[in-house]
Parts: sequence; structure tokens; C-alpha cells
Amino acid sequence: MDLFSGAQQNETIKNAPLADRMRPRNLNDIIGQDHIVGVGRLLRRSIAADRLSSVIFYGPPGTGKTSLARVIANTTKGAFESLNAVLAGIKDIRDAIDRAQERQNLYSKKTILFVDEVHRWNKAQQDALLPWVENGTVILVGATTENPFFEVNKALVSRSRVFQLKALANDDLLKAANAALHDTERGYGNWNVQFAQGALEHLVEVSSGDARCLLNALELVVETTPPCWPPAPQSTITITLQAAEDSIQKRAVLYDKDGDYHFDTISAFIKSVRGSDPDASLYWLAKMVQSGEDPAFIFRRMIILASEDVGLADPLALQVVISCAESFERIGFPEGNYPLSHACLYLATAPKSNSTMAFFDALKVVEKEDGEVPNHLRDASRDGTSFGHGVGYNYPHAFRDHWTAQQYLPTSLQGKMFYTPSMMGYEKKIYNDVMQKRELQAAAILSRRNSASGIIDADAQLLSWTPQSKKHKNQLDMWLKRLESTQTELLLKVKQKIFELAALKRHDRVLLVNADDGLLLWESMRCVPEGFCAALVSNAEAKETLQIFSASLYANDTNQSGIELPKIEAGVEDGTGNMELQQACKIFDCNVYDTIIVQEPLHNIKTEAVLLFEQLAKDAKIILQEGGKIILIITPSAAGETLCRILERECAVSVDLIETFNNACKVFRKSQGHQSVETDKIDKIEKIVTDVFCSEGFSVDITTIEQSEQRLLHEKEIDLWFDASKSIWGASISKQIEENDFKKIKTLLTNRVKQGPVEILQKSCLVKACI
Repeated sequence: MDLFSGAQQNETIKNAPLADRMRPRNLNDIIGQDHIVGVGRLLRRSIAADRLSSVIFYGPPGTGKTSLARVIANTTKGAFESLNAVLAGIKDIRDAIDRAQERQNLYSKKTILFVDEVHRWNKAQQDALLPWVENGTVILVGATTENPFFEVNKALVSRSRVFQLKALANDDLLKAANAALHDTERGYGNWNVQFAQGALEHLVEVSSGDARCLLNALELVVETTPPCWPPAPQSTITITLQAAEDSIQKRAVLYDKDGDYHFDTISAFIKSVRGSDPDASLYWLAKMVQSGEDPAFIFRRMIILASEDVGLADPLALQVVISCAESFERIGFPEGNYPLSHACLYLATAPKSNSTMAFFDALKVVEKEDGEVPNHLRDASRDGTSFGHGVGYNYPHAFRDHWTAQQYLPTSLQGKMFYTPSMMGYEKKIYNDVMQKRELQAAAILSRRNSASGIIDADAQLLSWTPQSKKHKNQLDMWLKRLESTQTELLLKVKQKIFELAALKRHDRVLLVNADDGLLLWESMRCVPEGFCAALVSNAEAKETLQIFSASLYANDTNQSGIELPKIEAGVEDGTGNMELQQACKIFDCNVYDTIIVQEPLHNIKTEAVLLFEQLAKDAKIILQEGGKIILIITPSAAGETLCRILERECAVSVDLIETFNNACKVFRKSQGHQSVETDKIDKIEKIVTDVFCSEGFSVDITTIEQSEQRLLHEKEIDLWFDASKSIWGASISKQIEENDFKKIKTLLTNRVKQGPVEILQKSCLVKACI
């Protein structure tokens, strides 16, 4: 019976369609999905280690969803069950669950349940599977051509990892075709199959990324060309271009009003109109109309676009589109194509402005701060006599040009701007008028000062620092809070620029170096959920701290089911203070990276900067994927530098004393092992980096970020810094300069901080080097 079953199975495989016979048997056979199963990718590691959690494969037909499931079946040590949602019902699900429970209870063996076309199950069927996925009785591997976030039970999706497969590139399809043509066991390797010029390329092109479509066409054209099949071994089979064209019909447009292609096409239409491309706009419009899209839906999106993307650059756009929509309702198809085209072309060729988005900026402020209505704007008809509401309001029509400068925003938001006119179309005409009125309003508010005391009136509450005024304590508190948050804003600005340069993709492999502060770690994790994120930190304490934060951040996040926590390890310095990048290949289970981000490489190094950058460039060249990039964040700064600049810029002091103080700070930095690089010499660092990385074959792009912040320093901070018994810095400086000079510098700085915030200047350079 077993021998008969095996022979029968072999015969079945032999007679199976070519697309089924050529399915990949292992991960190395998978073609064209390197972003999820390439070396170092999350899914590849999970399958290879047989530690797969529930997953859903989502993508167009013929991209390898079922093939991946079969690779899992060939790899896992657990049991593998397979269901097709088109054929299977709740009874089949229960039977599969019963078998899985039996294996788990009797043999402690896990069960992987593959469900093809999982979106075809109704809600009841999907709900029947949910508790068993949740308690781990089965590990779900689902496959769907529809977006699972729309078509699959949300609870089921939240407990699974979604991997999106992409349509195969022509090169990938060509590999699949050649594999079938040369495989002697499963394909046509026993015959000499030759293609006329352009014949195979035609099959690949028309298949549009679908490997199954290509292999089916290949099977048809190869097996119908000879007079009878199969011909004698080693026979020559010549495929003409005509035969190739006959074997594969023009592929139907992938458009489904209820699926992804519907949303993708309307997205392409909107983006083409927004991008002022009338030809592309008409193409996507025609595709939607031909596919049966509801014209009301198209007009709805164009009405939104008329306000969102054209806006006040052409105030008539909204009226034109609404008129076209009303015209269509009266005449319908086919003549209704004219108003559809009319609206489309009007919007595509109109000047663009998204200034109406200013509303959402205002909404954010309202959510954070509930500003009170200024007294002169309140309703005078109800409480004017008792409370003086409305007193002081200036009626604009009583003035020349029907406008007068007065306060309209709540007091706490004076100076806040939400709307900025663009320089397009109608808005270009009103730009100067809007800005001039704002300037006049600001001047009017600023002029409301108490000439005797120099103190701002209570109603103005501008961002001024007035410690002498007790009645403005609330104003001072507000200003102090703004000062405390300034540095965070600076960090966020640099962080935002770093991730703009990095342009991380979901499947990228990222290595962070000197990542002790975690500033870039969490954002990197979110950017590469299907890739790999590793961080080298300077010591074991930093590693432990980041791991604790990592665990606490994701412990209660049910929507991050199965997410991998970042790999964090303490690097070993090479003796110069630099952590070798090649350590990452030894420490982490990943030999190649798409992006490397190095934070402050000059911090605490004990060698020349040029030697450091030479080592970084050589290491990066070895471990970076072709087309990969390394990003360096360099902010030249050191202890004492800020005080030197404040003393020089904002205190009346001799040049000699400045030089003495500066030299003392340099001695301290050297004793602490800091690389001494002054901010005004950042150009030197940029030149070193450019020369070094270009010599190793990198293309280099450098962005310099100059920022300033108003920082409030306290007398206690000055006292602490200059206390030689409590401060290492103070002890060092006191030894380098005379006692009188030491006291004089402390007094000058103390007097300066009493006057209010000081300006702190900061320069950072972001280096992006691509291999």
C-alpha cells in the first residue's frame, strides 16, 4: 500500500502543471522576494530557526505566497496542515484543530496551519480559528491577494505578522523561465528549447510580475509546438514570436473596486493631478472609467483635491468641479465623460497650494491649549455692562481700508501663525497684504508697553523675560517651560533630518553605532519591522538600560505581536576609542547591512580624526550591501566650550582673559580624552570625511545644520561649575589660571545669567556616504 501510494504520488507530481512542479523547495530557490527572505531578513531567520510565529503573506497572484508556505512545510520539524479557504468550512477547521491539540497533548509537537486564500473565509469561519491561534494551538500561515487589513478579521491580523510580497521584476521572471527550461527533473532540460528573438522577452513582459502566468504560458508554448508531446530526448524545440504571442493573451487589467488595485489607481490619479501632469491624470481617469468605477466616487475625490491641493491658489477650482459633478448627474454616460475630463484637466493644470492644511495645525494647538477669548472680542450684548465685555474692540469698517490692527488670537498665542500664503496663483496676489497686516498687528501689540517701567502689559504676555516683575510670574513660568523644551526640539530636528537621509525601508538591515542614548533606536525599529535592527553601545551598563526600556515599551503592546526586540550589544574598542564596525558581523547574526548610522564618532576618541574616518570607511565598505549607505552625525562640542563662547560674545572682557580661559578648557578636554574640535572648524572635519570616504569609492553628501537655542542658566549652576572641590572641570580650570582671573570669569558669567537667557549656538554635520 505504501509503495503504491508513493508511485501514485510520483505520477501525480509528474503530471502536475509546470508552475506547480517548479515550486521552490527551499529558501534559496525563492526568486524575487529578497526584501523579506534575503540574507539577514526577519522571515528567513524565523523559517531557518523553525521559530515561526503566525504570519500572513499578502501580494498579487504568482509572487510566491504558496511557495513560501511549502518551503516552511519542508523546513519545519512540526506538523504541517493545509486548507484552502475556497473549499474548507468550519468542520474542516475543527478537524485540523483536533489533530493539532492531539499532537500538542501527546507529543508536545506544534502544528503549522496553512490557509490559502484566507480572505475568502467569512467572519464566522475566521472567528472559529481565532482562539486557537491566540492560545498557540496552531501557528497560522495565511495567504491572500487582498489587503489583510481590510479583508481579514482584525483580531486575526493583530496576532499575525503581515509580509507583503511584490510583483516580480522582469529579471526575476527570466530567472524562473530559465530554471524551468534547464531543469531535467521537473522542467524541459531534456530538450533543447530555443526562442526566436523577442519571444521569451514577450512572455516575460506580458506576465507582468506573475511567475505562475509566465510558467503556464511557457508550458503551453513548449508542449504545443512539437507535432506530439513528448518528443525524443535532446530534440530541438524552436519557439517563434508568433507562437509566444498566441500562448499568452493580453493580461486583464488588475483593477478591483473593492480591493487594493482600486485604492492604488485612485491614488495614482490623485497624485498625478496634484503633480500637474494632465496626461497621466487622463490615463488613470480613463482606467477607472473603463473598469467601472463609480463617477460619484471620482468626483468626490476631485472635490476634496480642489480644496486640499489647489485651494486658494485658484478659488474657482472648487466651483468648477462641483459644477462638473452636477452636470454629470444630469447627463450621465457616455456624454458624462466630458465633464469628468473637464474637471480633471482643470485641476491638473491649475496652480497648486495646500495652505488649507493650516486648519489642522490650528486644531493641534486647540487640542493642547484652550485659549481664552480676549476681553475686547467677547459678546458685549450680554455681559458688556457688568463685566466690560467687548470694551476696546475696534470696528474694522470704521477705519480706512476696512481694517485695523488689533489682537484676535488668545493672549497666550500671540505671534502664532497657522496660515502661510503660497506664491502661486491667487495667493501670490494676497501674500504681501496678509504678511503686511501681520507685521502691523505685531507692532501694535509690541507698542503696548509701560513706558515708565519697561514692563509688558498683562494682556500682551509676549515671550519676554522679566524677573523684576512679580505680577508677571505666570508669564515667566510660561517662558521657563518653553526654554526647558528648546533642547528637545533641537534634538528632534536633527533626528528628523537623519531619518530623511536614511530613507529606511521596512525590510532594511540597520546597524546603529554609539547608540547609548537610544535617540535613533526606537524609530529605527519602527521603520524596519520586516528587517533587522542592531545597536552597538559603549558598555554593558548602556546595554542593560536600553534592554530594560525595550522590554517595557513592548511588553503590553498587543498590536506588536511577534515583533523582534532590537539586538543590543556592547562593542569593544580597538584601543583608539573607536568601535570597529566589523564587530557587528561577529556579534550579530547578520553579515551585511543596508544602512549604518554612527552617532558622534569623535566622542572620546584617542586618535587623530583622519585615522578614525579611514577605519570607518574601510569597515563600512566591507559590511555594506551594494547601494548601501553610512550616515555619520558629528556635533563638534566639548566641556567648557559653551562658557568660553558666552564669555567672549556677551561679556565685556579682555582678549587676553578669553585666550587664557580657552586654553585652560582645551587642557581639560585633552586630559579627559576628548577630541578637541571647535565649532567654527567644522569645515575641516567635513573636508577630512569627504576626502577619506571618496578615496574608498563612496559618494559623499554633507548637510550642515546650524541651530540656536535660548537657554536659561542659573547662578547655582555657575557656582557648581566653578567649585574646585566638587567639579572636576572647576578643579582643572583653577589650576590653569590665576585665582583672580578665575574669580573674575565666574563673576562675569554670574552677572550675565542674571540678565536672562543666553544664546547657545550649535552646529552639526550629517554625512551620507553611499557605496
